[in-house]
Amino acid sequence: MAQPAFEEVVEDFEFLEDWEDRYRMVIEMGRDMDPLDDALKVPATKVEGCASQVWLHPRVESGRFHFEGDSDAMIVRGLIAVLRRLYDGLKVEEVESVDARAELGRLGLNDHLSAQRSNGLRAMVERIRGYSKVS
Repeated sequence: MAQPAFEEVVEDFEFLEDWEDRYRMVIEMGRDMDPLDDALKVPATKVEGCASQVWLHPRVESGRFHFEGDSDAMIVRGLIAVLRRLYDGLKVEEVESVDARAELGRLGLNDHLSAQRSNGLRAMVERIRGYSKVS
């Protein structure tokens, strides 16, 4: 049930055999993302459980889930960009049914992130799922 934008990431990852190249791609995706407005970097949008500072700001437009995010760590900004490709634009009721672990596993991220980064990624996914429940 992955978004077409996420499928593009999967396809790009298939062509990159070296994990350093994949990390660079994730970091570049984060660099390409617009920064989150400082006014939105508040305790309510901060994600706990991440080693770095992470903020996610959700919004629903026409029944579709969208979010912006930011982090003070470049790799984490890239992970936010990956999550945006996975979730952004889904119908709100579809967000919770995404098997993020399986989808991200297609990228091999589960095997190549540190324990702290994996915990942070899990915290971001849980925050996204939580947002969709209250929207």
